[in-house]
Amino acid sequence: MATTATPHHRRSEGAMAAASGLTLFAAVMLFISGVLDIFRGIMGIAEDDVFVSTQQYVFRADLTAWGWVHLLLGAVAVIVGLGLFSEALWARVIGVGIAGLLIIANFLSLPYYPVWSVVMIALYGFVIWALCVVGRERRV
Repeated sequence: MATTATPHHRRSEGAMAAASGLTLFAAVMLFISGVLDIFRGIMGIAEDDVFVSTQQYVFRADLTAWGWVHLLLGAVAVIVGLGLFSEALWARVIGVGIAGLLIIANFLSLPYYPVWSVVMIALYGFVIWALCVVGRERRV
């Protein structure tokens, strides 16, 4: 009687390419948006006239404080984006967390830049999706 080997369930080449493509997408988006958040933080710290101040918003914060928040989150996003280029697991986990924090930060800055904030919230939502959908298997 002949023995049959059970096939190992491996990801197809197309699925692996898509997974690495999603990780690359998340890495590039986190890196670029991190750099933009660093610039946004510098503008806030310098109390630049680029930001519009609104008086009738529930969440009022000092512009310098928001500048520091965006600067720190942007710096972490850049570091995580660089870690995602090497497909490190720690970068994926921290990437989901930092993208979530950036969604909250952009929600709170809706009255200052509504269109930019909505676009960034959607972008970070895609980044979270891209980092969560990729499997743990490494490329062979």
